[in-house]
Amino acid sequence: MRPIKIISDSTADLPKELIEKYDILVLPLCVTLGENTYKDGLEISASDIFKFYEEKKILPKTSAVSVAEYTDVFSEWVEKGYDVIHFCISSTMSSCYQNACIAAVELGHVWAIDSANLSSGIGLQVVMAAELAQKGESAEVIAREINEAKTRVDASFILNQLEFLHKGGRCSGVAALGANLLKLKPCIEVCEGSMKVGKKYRGAYEKCALEYVRDRLENNDNIDTKRIFLTWTGVDEKLIKEIAKEIKKCKKFDEIIINEAGSTITGHCGPGTFGVLYFRKENK
Repeated sequence: MRPIKIISDSTADLPKELIEKYDILVLPLCVTLGENTYKDGLEISASDIFKFYEEKKILPKTSAVSVAEYTDVFSEWVEKGYDVIHFCISSTMSSCYQNACIAAVELGHVWAIDSANLSSGIGLQVVMAAELAQKGESAEVIAREINEAKTRVDASFILNQLEFLHKGGRCSGVAALGANLLKLKPCIEVCEGSMKVGKKYRGAYEKCALEYVRDRLENNDNIDTKRIFLTWTGVDEKLIKEIAKEIKKCKKFDEIIINEAGSTITGHCGPGTFGVLYFRKENK
Protein backbone atom coordinates (compact mmCIF):
# COMPACT_ATOMS: atom_id res chain seq x y z
CA MET A 1 0.00 0.00 0.00
CA ARG A 2 1.28 3.45 -0.92
CA PRO A 3 2.02 5.98 1.85
CA ILE A 4 -0.40 8.88 2.15
CA LYS A 5 0.20 12.62 1.97
CA ILE A 6 -2.46 14.90 3.44
CA ILE A 7 -2.72 18.30 1.76
CA SER A 8 -5.14 21.15 2.42
CA ASP A 9 -5.95 24.59 1.10
CA SER A 10 -5.08 27.39 3.50
CA THR A 11 -8.79 28.00 4.11
CA ALA A 12 -8.72 25.17 6.68
CA ASP A 13 -7.12 27.65 9.10
CA LEU A 14 -4.99 24.97 10.74
CA PRO A 15 -2.71 26.14 13.56
CA LYS A 16 1.01 25.60 13.12
CA GLU A 17 1.10 22.99 15.88
CA LEU A 18 -1.33 20.69 14.08
CA ILE A 19 0.35 21.21 10.71
CA GLU A 20 3.63 20.08 12.21
CA LYS A 21 2.14 17.28 14.32
CA TYR A 22 0.45 15.61 11.35
CA ASP A 23 2.93 16.70 8.66
CA ILE A 24 0.21 18.40 6.61
CA LEU A 25 1.10 20.36 3.48
CA VAL A 26 -0.86 23.62 3.12
CA LEU A 27 -1.46 25.25 -0.27
CA PRO A 28 -2.13 28.99 0.10
CA LEU A 29 -4.89 30.86 -1.69
CA CYS A 30 -3.99 34.36 -2.82
CA VAL A 31 -5.26 37.53 -1.14
CA THR A 32 -5.10 40.81 -3.05
CA LEU A 33 -5.00 44.18 -1.29
CA GLY A 34 -5.17 46.97 -3.84
CA GLU A 35 -2.45 46.26 -6.38
CA ASN A 36 -0.52 43.77 -4.24
CA THR A 37 -1.14 40.03 -3.96
CA TYR A 38 -0.04 37.87 -1.03
CA LYS A 39 -0.06 34.20 -0.11
CA ASP A 40 -2.59 33.41 2.60
CA GLY A 41 -0.90 32.29 5.81
CA LEU A 42 2.59 33.11 4.58
CA GLU A 43 2.76 36.75 3.52
CA ILE A 44 -0.31 38.40 5.05
CA SER A 45 -2.16 38.45 8.37
CA ALA A 46 -5.62 39.40 9.61
CA SER A 47 -4.23 42.63 11.06
CA ASP A 48 -2.94 43.60 7.60
CA ILE A 49 -6.45 43.24 6.21
CA PHE A 50 -8.05 45.25 9.01
CA LYS A 51 -5.47 48.04 8.62
CA PHE A 52 -5.87 48.18 4.84
CA TYR A 53 -9.65 48.34 5.09
CA GLU A 54 -9.51 51.02 7.76
CA GLU A 55 -7.31 53.17 5.54
CA LYS A 56 -8.78 52.46 2.09
CA LYS A 57 -12.30 51.13 2.78
CA ILE A 58 -11.58 48.46 0.19
CA LEU A 59 -12.12 44.76 0.87
CA PRO A 60 -9.47 42.21 -0.10
CA LYS A 61 -10.03 39.90 -3.04
CA THR A 62 -9.20 36.21 -2.89
CA SER A 63 -8.31 33.82 -5.68
CA ALA A 64 -8.32 30.04 -5.85
CA VAL A 65 -5.34 27.75 -6.26
CA SER A 66 -4.90 27.18 -10.00
CA VAL A 67 -4.96 23.87 -11.85
CA ALA A 68 -1.27 24.33 -12.69
CA GLU A 69 -0.37 24.86 -9.03
CA TYR A 70 -2.31 21.77 -7.99
CA THR A 71 -0.73 19.73 -10.75
CA ASP A 72 2.79 20.75 -9.73
CA VAL A 73 2.26 19.85 -6.06
CA PHE A 74 0.25 16.68 -6.61
CA SER A 75 2.66 15.32 -9.21
CA GLU A 76 5.61 15.79 -6.89
CA TRP A 77 4.06 13.52 -4.26
CA VAL A 78 2.59 11.00 -6.70
CA GLU A 79 6.00 10.61 -8.34
CA LYS A 80 7.45 9.92 -4.88
CA GLY A 81 5.03 7.01 -4.58
CA TYR A 82 2.35 8.62 -2.39
CA ASP A 83 -1.42 8.61 -2.54
CA VAL A 84 -2.59 12.19 -2.03
CA ILE A 85 -5.71 13.27 -0.15
CA HIS A 86 -6.43 16.95 -0.67
CA PHE A 87 -9.03 19.10 1.11
CA CYS A 88 -10.72 22.12 -0.47
CA ILE A 89 -13.04 24.83 0.77
CA SER A 90 -16.68 24.17 -0.17
CA SER A 91 -17.18 23.97 -3.93
CA THR A 92 -20.07 26.46 -3.59
CA MET A 93 -17.66 29.09 -2.26
CA SER A 94 -14.62 28.72 -4.52
CA SER A 95 -13.31 27.04 -7.68
CA CYS A 96 -10.53 25.33 -5.69
CA TYR A 97 -12.30 21.96 -5.71
CA GLN A 98 -13.01 22.10 -9.43
CA ASN A 99 -9.37 22.95 -10.15
CA ALA A 100 -8.10 20.21 -7.82
CA CYS A 101 -10.33 17.63 -9.51
CA ILE A 102 -8.94 18.53 -12.94
CA ALA A 103 -5.39 18.03 -11.66
CA ALA A 104 -6.34 14.82 -9.84
CA VAL A 105 -7.90 13.18 -12.91
CA GLU A 106 -4.80 13.84 -14.98
CA LEU A 107 -2.44 12.35 -12.41
CA GLY A 108 -4.29 9.57 -10.63
CA HIS A 109 -3.52 8.59 -7.02
CA VAL A 110 -5.14 11.84 -5.85
CA TRP A 111 -8.40 12.09 -3.91
CA ALA A 112 -9.79 15.64 -3.94
CA ILE A 113 -12.26 16.20 -1.09
CA ASP A 114 -14.98 18.83 -1.30
CA SER A 115 -15.16 19.66 2.40
CA ALA A 116 -18.57 21.35 1.97
CA ASN A 117 -17.27 23.72 4.63
CA LEU A 118 -14.85 26.51 5.50
CA SER A 119 -12.23 27.37 8.11
CA SER A 120 -12.02 24.89 10.99
CA GLY A 121 -14.98 23.01 9.53
CA ILE A 122 -12.37 21.84 7.02
CA GLY A 123 -9.71 21.56 9.71
CA LEU A 124 -11.74 18.97 11.59
CA GLN A 125 -11.80 16.78 8.49
CA VAL A 126 -8.11 17.26 7.75
CA VAL A 127 -7.07 16.21 11.26
CA MET A 128 -9.39 13.20 11.15
CA ALA A 129 -7.85 12.11 7.83
CA ALA A 130 -4.34 12.53 9.22
CA GLU A 131 -5.20 10.38 12.24
CA LEU A 132 -6.64 7.66 10.00
CA ALA A 133 -3.49 7.78 7.86
CA GLN A 134 -1.34 7.34 10.96
CA LYS A 135 -3.37 4.23 11.78
CA GLY A 136 -2.46 2.78 8.39
CA GLU A 137 -5.78 3.14 6.59
CA SER A 138 -5.74 3.29 2.78
CA ALA A 139 -6.59 6.40 0.79
CA GLU A 140 -9.84 4.76 -0.39
CA VAL A 141 -10.94 4.06 3.19
CA ILE A 142 -9.96 7.53 4.41
CA ALA A 143 -11.82 9.27 1.57
CA ARG A 144 -14.91 7.18 2.27
CA GLU A 145 -14.76 7.90 6.00
CA ILE A 146 -14.29 11.63 5.44
CA ASN A 147 -17.14 11.91 2.94
CA GLU A 148 -19.41 10.45 5.62
CA ALA A 149 -17.96 12.49 8.48
CA LYS A 150 -18.20 15.82 6.65
CA THR A 151 -21.99 15.60 6.84
CA ARG A 152 -21.65 15.65 10.63
CA VAL A 153 -19.55 18.82 10.90
CA ASP A 154 -21.31 21.48 12.97
CA ALA A 155 -19.83 24.77 11.78
CA SER A 156 -21.17 28.16 12.80
CA PHE A 157 -19.89 31.56 13.78
CA ILE A 158 -21.23 34.80 15.19
CA LEU A 159 -20.53 38.24 13.75
CA ASN A 160 -20.08 41.52 15.56
CA GLN A 161 -20.67 43.49 12.35
CA LEU A 162 -21.94 42.78 8.84
CA GLU A 163 -19.84 45.31 6.91
CA PHE A 164 -17.47 42.80 5.34
CA LEU A 165 -20.20 40.30 4.44
CA HIS A 166 -22.41 43.08 3.08
CA LYS A 167 -19.74 44.78 0.97
CA GLY A 168 -18.53 41.40 -0.23
CA GLY A 169 -22.00 40.73 -1.65
CA ARG A 170 -22.93 38.10 0.91
CA CYS A 171 -25.55 40.08 2.82
CA SER A 172 -28.23 42.40 1.45
CA GLY A 173 -28.07 46.10 2.31
CA VAL A 174 -31.45 45.91 4.03
CA ALA A 175 -30.34 43.05 6.23
CA ALA A 176 -27.11 44.82 7.16
CA LEU A 177 -28.86 48.09 7.96
CA GLY A 178 -31.52 46.36 10.03
CA ALA A 179 -28.94 44.35 11.96
CA ASN A 180 -26.89 47.47 12.71
CA LEU A 181 -29.87 49.52 13.87
CA LEU A 182 -31.15 46.75 16.11
CA LYS A 183 -27.65 45.84 17.31
CA LEU A 184 -28.13 42.29 16.10
CA LYS A 185 -25.29 39.78 16.09
CA PRO A 186 -26.28 37.08 13.60
CA CYS A 187 -25.14 33.48 13.80
CA ILE A 188 -24.05 32.17 10.40
CA GLU A 189 -24.37 28.41 9.93
CA VAL A 190 -22.77 26.25 7.24
CA CYS A 191 -25.34 23.87 5.78
CA GLU A 192 -24.65 21.58 2.82
CA GLY A 193 -21.70 23.69 1.75
CA SER A 194 -23.41 27.07 1.91
CA MET A 195 -23.88 29.78 4.54
CA LYS A 196 -27.25 30.67 6.00
CA VAL A 197 -28.36 32.99 8.78
CA GLY A 198 -29.37 31.25 12.00
CA LYS A 199 -30.33 32.81 15.29
CA LYS A 200 -29.94 36.58 15.61
CA TYR A 201 -28.55 37.71 18.95
CA ARG A 202 -29.19 41.16 20.35
CA GLY A 203 -27.20 43.31 22.75
CA ALA A 204 -23.57 43.71 23.75
CA TYR A 205 -21.18 41.49 21.80
CA GLU A 206 -19.69 39.91 24.92
CA LYS A 207 -23.15 38.87 26.17
CA CYS A 208 -24.16 37.56 22.74
CA ALA A 209 -20.91 35.61 22.39
CA LEU A 210 -21.44 33.61 25.57
CA GLU A 211 -25.13 33.05 24.80
CA TYR A 212 -24.17 31.69 21.37
CA VAL A 213 -21.76 29.21 22.97
CA ARG A 214 -24.42 28.00 25.39
CA ASP A 215 -26.93 27.61 22.55
CA ARG A 216 -24.50 25.46 20.53
CA LEU A 217 -23.21 23.27 23.36
CA GLU A 218 -25.42 23.27 26.43
CA ASN A 219 -27.98 20.44 26.69
CA ASN A 220 -26.79 19.07 23.35
CA ASP A 221 -26.20 15.31 23.46
CA ASN A 222 -25.40 15.03 19.76
CA ILE A 223 -21.81 16.27 20.10
CA ASP A 224 -18.66 14.22 19.55
CA THR A 225 -16.59 15.51 22.46
CA LYS A 226 -13.23 14.38 21.10
CA ARG A 227 -12.32 17.80 19.68
CA ILE A 228 -13.67 21.32 19.26
CA PHE A 229 -12.22 24.35 17.51
CA LEU A 230 -12.68 27.87 18.85
CA THR A 231 -11.71 29.89 15.79
CA TRP A 232 -11.68 33.68 15.73
CA THR A 233 -10.53 36.82 13.98
CA GLY A 234 -10.42 40.36 15.30
CA VAL A 235 -11.71 39.41 18.75
CA ASP A 236 -10.15 40.66 21.99
CA GLU A 237 -8.04 37.90 23.54
CA LYS A 238 -9.60 38.51 26.95
CA LEU A 239 -13.00 37.65 25.50
CA ILE A 240 -11.58 34.58 23.79
CA LYS A 241 -10.43 33.34 27.21
CA GLU A 242 -13.93 33.92 28.60
CA ILE A 243 -15.42 32.03 25.67
CA ALA A 244 -13.03 29.12 26.28
CA LYS A 245 -14.12 29.02 29.92
CA GLU A 246 -17.76 28.95 28.82
CA ILE A 247 -17.05 26.03 26.48
CA LYS A 248 -15.60 24.08 29.40
CA LYS A 249 -18.65 24.87 31.54
CA CYS A 250 -21.02 23.63 28.87
CA LYS A 251 -19.27 20.46 27.73
CA LYS A 252 -16.16 18.44 28.53
CA PHE A 253 -14.04 18.05 25.39
CA ASP A 254 -10.89 15.96 25.15
CA GLU A 255 -9.27 18.75 23.14
CA ILE A 256 -10.09 22.44 22.71
CA ILE A 257 -8.13 24.07 19.90
CA ILE A 258 -8.08 27.86 20.06
CA ASN A 259 -7.11 29.20 16.68
CA GLU A 260 -6.94 32.49 14.78
CA ALA A 261 -8.52 32.41 11.33
CA GLY A 262 -6.39 33.07 8.27
CA SER A 263 -6.56 35.95 5.81
CA THR A 264 -9.02 34.38 3.36
CA ILE A 265 -11.70 33.79 5.98
CA THR A 266 -10.93 37.14 7.67
CA GLY A 267 -11.38 38.98 4.39
CA HIS A 268 -14.89 37.61 4.01
CA CYS A 269 -16.13 37.83 7.61
CA GLY A 270 -14.34 40.83 9.08
CA PRO A 271 -13.33 41.63 12.66
CA GLY A 272 -15.33 40.48 15.64
CA THR A 273 -16.00 36.99 14.26
CA PHE A 274 -15.63 33.69 16.08
CA GLY A 275 -17.18 30.24 15.98
CA VAL A 276 -17.24 26.87 17.71
CA LEU A 277 -16.84 23.94 15.33
CA TYR A 278 -17.08 20.22 16.08
CA PHE A 279 -18.39 16.90 14.80
CA ARG A 280 -21.89 15.78 15.66
CA LYS A 281 -22.38 12.13 16.65
CA GLU A 282 -25.16 11.79 14.12
CA ASN A 283 -26.16 13.81 11.10
CA LYS A 284 -29.43 15.34 12.21
